[in-house]
Amino acid sequence: MDKRKFRETLLGGLIRNNPTFVLVLGTCPTIAMTTSLFQAFAMGVATTFVLIFSNLFVSLLRGVIPDKVRIPCYIVIISTFVIIVQMVMRKFLPELYATMQAFIALIVVNCIILARAESFASCNKPLYSMLDGVSMGLGFTCALSLIGIVREFFAGGSFAGISIPGFPVMQGAGASAFGFITFGCMMALFNFVIQKVNERKERIRESVLPLADQLEEVK
Repeated sequence: MDKRKFRETLLGGLIRNNPTFVLVLGTCPTIAMTTSLFQAFAMGVATTFVLIFSNLFVSLLRGVIPDKVRIPCYIVIISTFVIIVQMVMRKFLPELYATMQAFIALIVVNCIILARAESFASCNKPLYSMLDGVSMGLGFTCALSLIGIVREFFAGGSFAGISIPGFPVMQGAGASAFGFITFGCMMALFNFVIQKVNERKERIRESVLPLADQLEEVK
């Protein structure tokens, strides 16, 4: 196993290729399903489940899926796991499912899942494909949860359904427009922090290289 590829695949979706803040994929559920932390987290978990298993089966079947019909085949695979999610939520979380029903069904055509099936799972081994699903799913879930925390805080004066006494509710904070503003601000902050971290790493690398060259000359 390539340890470097394993690490890059596992961490890629969280930071470098975060599907929400970097690749800007899955914008519709990002805005619609982040009015509360619980709803955002549930959407992220459902998408993560579909990502992991659709990636796995696309990878396993990549040698037998005809190239000309690969997209319909991917959709059939994805649809199978979306149906499983729907059945489980309808059975055990009926109230939550009632509020998320339309967007759970739309996971079938979620561009994050189709993009990873096409660009990664179709040309990588099953283990790496599953890791990519885990990584992308966690990145998506974390992004949705962060946006959900902010929107719930300002719209309802609460955190995870727990009211915060004395906090004034902001009118219109639950609307889609506020969701877009929150999404844009958090995306800008995320990329700003990543840029500064990369610049710091580059400065450290540049300062270490001369020392390494001197040690090599001494040897």
